[in-house]
Amino acid sequence: MIETGRPRFMAEINVVPLVDVVLVLLVIFMVTAPMLYRGLDINLPQTVTNTIKPEQRVVLTVERDRQIYLDKEHVPLVQLGPRLKTLRLSNPAVSVFLRADRDVPYGTVVQVMDSIKKAGIDKLGMVTEPIHEEQVR
Repeated sequence: MIETGRPRFMAEINVVPLVDVVLVLLVIFMVTAPMLYRGLDINLPQTVTNTIKPEQRVVLTVERDRQIYLDKEHVPLVQLGPRLKTLRLSNPAVSVFLRADRDVPYGTVVQVMDSIKKAGIDKLGMVTEPIHEEQVR
């Protein structure tokens, strides 16, 4: 038997308007968040000498196939030493960040590090990726 005279009420909450409001708020926050951080407008005094020296950073990449790149320029291993010496002569405070693929043989990485030390560059950093918590367990 079907009742046609009585209206049926839904027992579920309609979440579509809520989702619409949340998405609009999300878009508003995404647009306004970069504008919230503003520096102060000041006029700095000018000097002839600069007390802060900008630090030059160079990324040295060793790929899986033992190709070496100084920043994004390919450099053979035999030319790496002279290129690094030229960098050090142009800026004695140059820093080198070494990125080596995990599959590169240890001997190749040692040769590259030896070239860096022979060039007289003391600031050497090793670039790694952090381990995620899921990988530790």
